[in-house]
Amino acid sequence: MAKQHTIYSCQSCGAQYPKWSGQCGQCSNWNCLVEEIASPLATNPRYQGYAISTPEITLMSTVTLQEHAYITTGLKELDRVLGGGLIPGSAVLIGGDPGIGKSTLLLQTVCFLSQHLKVLYVTGEESLQQVTLRARRLGLPEKNLLLLADTHIEHILKLAREEKPGVIVVDSIQTMHTDLLQSAPGAVGQVRESAAQLVNYAKQTQTALFLVGHVTKEGALAGPRVLEHMVDTVLYFEGEPDNRYRVIRAVKNRFGAVNELGIFAMTDKGLKEVNNPSAIFLSRYTHPVPGSVIMATKEGSRPLLVEIQALLDQSYMGNPRRVCVGLEAPRLSMLLAVLHRHTGIATHDQDVFVNAVGGMRITETGADLALVLAVLSSLRNKAVPPDVIVFGELGLAGEIRPIQGGQERLREAEKHGFKFAIVPHANLPKTHSETLKIFPVQTLMQAVDVFKNLVTETNIKISL
Repeated sequence: MAKQHTIYSCQSCGAQYPKWSGQCGQCSNWNCLVEEIASPLATNPRYQGYAISTPEITLMSTVTLQEHAYITTGLKELDRVLGGGLIPGSAVLIGGDPGIGKSTLLLQTVCFLSQHLKVLYVTGEESLQQVTLRARRLGLPEKNLLLLADTHIEHILKLAREEKPGVIVVDSIQTMHTDLLQSAPGAVGQVRESAAQLVNYAKQTQTALFLVGHVTKEGALAGPRVLEHMVDTVLYFEGEPDNRYRVIRAVKNRFGAVNELGIFAMTDKGLKEVNNPSAIFLSRYTHPVPGSVIMATKEGSRPLLVEIQALLDQSYMGNPRRVCVGLEAPRLSMLLAVLHRHTGIATHDQDVFVNAVGGMRITETGADLALVLAVLSSLRNKAVPPDVIVFGELGLAGEIRPIQGGQERLREAEKHGFKFAIVPHANLPKTHSETLKIFPVQTLMQAVDVFKNLVTETNIKISL
């Protein structure tokens, strides 16, 4: 047997050192090095994760391509985020806050897949009775689903080779441990080695793999960063505890578009798909209110209509407050400066609060024009008509820049019955719409003039 030696691994970034020190040289965190006993993998007979083979050089022209048919998961929103469905041999990592619905989502998925595939659900956090009770409470089919309550990687892989399932779910990777390391489950080394063995088994046997990952208090996936590099797809499950809607977002996908979005509603029967997600982000007031503007954003390949709200109030402090929820605070300060410089409208004596309705996080620059008009609407106490859609990027010179996917955004607005659109001049469609009147603008001053005209017409109609 090869002689074991001691190494020190960083619990934050996974870096390894031969000696202990107070600070990690890679991530600069203090008191994060933990002693581990490492043994050479090649001479360890217990290591069964990697297939020992000799690679050969191959011409690209001689490589045989095999088309993998997508396997539907039974949830169209999840299929959308995965890039069309589940691919055999792929590894998917799902992270999210505790209680957000990760286990519920995967249990619904595997119960559907078990009707025509052999599926193994490995739980390291719950008992078999807890998983079964949840499935029965949700009314899910449970006849063909294989369950295993274990945290030992070598034993899990041994049973998987005997059963040969088409899909494996591991909930969660932080509870797994391998005999290769002496550290406790959840340590950086244990997470890395356990994930490496599972992913390599999935690649060798063309088994689809789901891994559930914990998140830190900052919202990032716990464990080493290499964990996200090992897998093919990384999904984040997001949502507020007091909000019934859940959003699943792809931040990495080797088989589809990144930043794709899937929206679910949490009910007593599990997660239900939201067929019309734009409707949950629109308030649809009975009458127009100041400070509310509807914008068309785009998440992945899906256009969404989101309400941007702004509230301005007289400030009695030396430094007025700038508060953003769902938007970027530094960009708000920049847009207020552009508004003052090119239109003469000052907000230096106002507290500014802006919010993206529905818990959405908007990071694209296409929200600039809607944000500025919402601020102007609240400052002047003039309501924007509820059938107006706005999008566009605002430059420092006061110009309105075009954004990507303008045609899809306009079609989404037209589908929801909007009648007016304020868009960048470069996003003006070539075909004329009979139901949607488009106002192309090139500068911020032109957009403010269009805003004033629409507000005047709406006030006249309301007074009548």
